[in-house]
Amino acid sequence: MMREPVSDSNPTSSPPPQALLERLKDYGQEDVFALWDELSSEERDILVKDIENLDLSRIDRIIRCSFNSQGVPAAAIEPVPESIVSTVEERTMEDRERWWKMGMKAVSEGKLAVLLLSGGQGTRLGSSDPKGCFNIGLPSGKSLFQLQAERILCVQRLASQSINEGSKTVPPIHWYIMTSPFTDEVTRKYFESHKYFGLEADQVTFFQQGTIPCVSKEGRFVMETPYRVAKSPDGNGGVYSALKFSRLLEDMATRGIKYIDCYGVDNALVRVADPTFLGYFIDKGVSAAAKVVRKAYPQEKVGVFVRRGKGGPLSVVEYSELDPSLSSAINQQTGRLRFCWSNVCLHMFTLDFLNQVANGLEKDSIYHLAEKKIPSAHGHTLGYKLEQFIFDAFPYAPSTALFEVLREEEFAPVKNANGSNFDTPDSARLLLLRLHARWVVAAGGFLTHSVPLYATGVEVSPLCSYAGENLESICRGRTFHAPCEISF
Repeated sequence: MMREPVSDSNPTSSPPPQALLERLKDYGQEDVFALWDELSSEERDILVKDIENLDLSRIDRIIRCSFNSQGVPAAAIEPVPESIVSTVEERTMEDRERWWKMGMKAVSEGKLAVLLLSGGQGTRLGSSDPKGCFNIGLPSGKSLFQLQAERILCVQRLASQSINEGSKTVPPIHWYIMTSPFTDEVTRKYFESHKYFGLEADQVTFFQQGTIPCVSKEGRFVMETPYRVAKSPDGNGGVYSALKFSRLLEDMATRGIKYIDCYGVDNALVRVADPTFLGYFIDKGVSAAAKVVRKAYPQEKVGVFVRRGKGGPLSVVEYSELDPSLSSAINQQTGRLRFCWSNVCLHMFTLDFLNQVANGLEKDSIYHLAEKKIPSAHGHTLGYKLEQFIFDAFPYAPSTALFEVLREEEFAPVKNANGSNFDTPDSARLLLLRLHARWVVAAGGFLTHSVPLYATGVEVSPLCSYAGENLESICRGRTFHAPCEISF
């Protein structure tokens, strides 16, 4: 669309601010002023402010480093050594109990914080709201945010029971929630209007992930309109720099926090602040750990943990980057796939390590380039969105441990609208109802149902039980009609 040159409201004679233009020229980005003569004075003000708000030297470094790292051959991929994985089959009851107690002790001493990655909107779910507001259709009607908040409340209660000194109070588990410019205000209002789901308002801290300009194939800023640079969120790995720039790493240190449990919002079965995982992490003395699930079949579209080079660091390789011959290779000793440990965005870090990662990623400034159609002043332009991923931290870790969990117990992703083939609200709801039905039966309860049991189940409120414990008094000898919610 051609714009009319502006006449009286803004004499075309006034050029862009000289100093700003010179700075843009230093970085080869002076084209942002290409349509200056056609802008009204209001639009010119918007454009100047937009550019003044960009940290040009940092963004230039990121663009250069990211473009330069393209095509650099990465070290060969090796399978993860068995020694750093705790598998479900070799985990004894004693291990679980010991880790649970170690984790509970750390929680009761206020050493654990929870970090939620919640920048995404539920666009693929057919909603513009933050994903955490989504109700997957459980009998209780609870949203993902509410389920997670109540799991935190449950761990706090179990921690205070575990120290049984009556008089001693357990400090609340602090919950840091990363939003994006698109979800921030709605998320805060949602928590306020639901009275923080029973948590104290001051144990929840919201902060925003950054955005970064979208660029053309040549590394030039794409203009969304003639007076605004196109920007997109910097990926869930933007959490590291966001924590650093908002001084929340210092806030954690002040609170005496040593360990951070970090997860993505769109998992209906996430065990937030899991004491067993925390105990395992402390016991192993590593700086980073991840829960992993076993890959279901070779072509499954999941990123897997690998080792980069002999004795090199662990990192995650996206499904699309793994050669099909490697995807289906079998380890003759174990009979498992050689590359079988899927990353499901359930991580544990020490605070020291988070500081290290924030500084290391900032220094290296390498972002992933995602080729996208970017809405621009000239229709859709093919260019790049720059993003970092949460697993970009792992190559910086001096030591890492993996902890296998069962997907039917801890991984119910909510990514696609109902009617899709997988990872829908319906599939997540069923996973939760079936798991909780097994808890109830194990606790001596009975279920009646008017539809086949595989298509229904019961929901146990997180306020009653975190992982199936303490249900005998509620369930033994009682009959529940599925689907229903079991709460106090």
